[in-house]
Amino acid sequence: MSVWNPPRLLDLVGMSLLRDDALAFAALEDLPTEFFPPLFMEAFHGRRSETLKAMVQAWPFVRLPLGGLMEMPHVGTLQAVLDGLDVLLDQKDCPRRCKLRVLDLRNTGQDFWSMWSGSNVHVSSSSTMAPVAKDRSTTEQPLAPLEVFIELCLNEGTTDEFFIYLMQWVEKRKASIHLCCKKLKIVSMPMENIMKVLSMVQLDCIQEVQVNCTWHVSTLAVFASLLGQMDNVQRLLLSHIHVSALGEQEEQHVVQITSQFLRLHHLRDLRMESPSFLQGRLEQMLRCLKTPLENLAITHCLITESDLKHLSHCLNISQLKGLDLSGVTLTDFSPELLQVLLEKVAATLQELYLNLCGIMDCQLEAILPALSHCSQLRTFSICGNLLSMAIMEKLLRHTDGLPSLILELYPAPRESYSSQRILHLGRLVQLQAELIEIMRNLGRPRTIWISSSPCPRRGNEIFYHEKTIIYCCFVPP
Repeated sequence: MSVWNPPRLLDLVGMSLLRDDALAFAALEDLPTEFFPPLFMEAFHGRRSETLKAMVQAWPFVRLPLGGLMEMPHVGTLQAVLDGLDVLLDQKDCPRRCKLRVLDLRNTGQDFWSMWSGSNVHVSSSSTMAPVAKDRSTTEQPLAPLEVFIELCLNEGTTDEFFIYLMQWVEKRKASIHLCCKKLKIVSMPMENIMKVLSMVQLDCIQEVQVNCTWHVSTLAVFASLLGQMDNVQRLLLSHIHVSALGEQEEQHVVQITSQFLRLHHLRDLRMESPSFLQGRLEQMLRCLKTPLENLAITHCLITESDLKHLSHCLNISQLKGLDLSGVTLTDFSPELLQVLLEKVAATLQELYLNLCGIMDCQLEAILPALSHCSQLRTFSICGNLLSMAIMEKLLRHTDGLPSLILELYPAPRESYSSQRILHLGRLVQLQAELIEIMRNLGRPRTIWISSSPCPRRGNEIFYHEKTIIYCCFVPP
């Protein structure tokens, strides 16, 4: 027998108000606070533009997390909300009821709506979003009458009507609002357009910058002038910054770029993929770092032995938790430099990636003592290097005492390949058995991945051409 669940009083009142716009508008001034979120949700999903416009003017909360309701951005509902804000911003005195100081258009705030609605019926289904950061407007006097938070991904191919309408409104209202974003991602857009968009953004709000497009060093130099104003940036990712033959002009561009690091006092995470402009100039950037880094990735580029020497002696890398030098050829470098680098970060290092570095047996052997002192190490990957079975046995023995190590990714031993570099699976199986025996003798349960892929991936992607070697040690009762 089915159980009848009568509608809540809250639901009945909301349905009654939405049937009569005039009644709803008159009731807003005295409507209990708890009625606002569910009524707003019904008006939003019913696209009741006039009701939305009126509710914004009487919103009794500091923050309106509109983005948490928008599975697909809709210009009509945005326009209604912005029209309500226009009325507010044009008034000399804020209405008695209204406390609105932050309009949040990011895909966050689902907890707010579900808490007030008592259900998840209309809430965006994404449950993997990061929790909403506490905005400064809730803790201190706002810098402007209103702050608007957005997720900013500059991609010329996906610039939609919603974004265009919002930016046009911001441009008209730039004297009375602050446009803020925590994360800036640039995929593909002419620099002229990037400059125009960012001229409307409060640059000191940005905490993460990703540049995922191919730029010439001269283009990055132009962007660097803006980067220097993002003085709260904690995470910076640059990819595929290329340079032609370095002449006097290019050298000046590099100076313009590296000098901006002097202004990034909160930078903790620096990742650069294919930064060809840094070859022979890494020290120039390192000396501009103002704070200790937690993560550093310099990948798929050429550096000099002098660069590696400066890196190993840099004071601001002594607290690294993550280090990635994948794709940086170290074959001809003195192994002592990498040894010194690991010794400097041994107390804090948790992730180490040395894939495709051209590391030889003698170089790996030289760093094994330092590696064995990385007591916090959780992930170690050295795929894509041509290593012998003998050095892999030494590697297993030196890492056996690392208590936190849970993910080990190693290359297929050199002996499993023919002289033409063709992988022989039968030979690999034999070597697998030998590695299992080595781990059995060591006596500690562990799992390692043996991969012929130079850069195996985890997460949503699987490993290709790999062998999983698992050794479990069971202690009898």
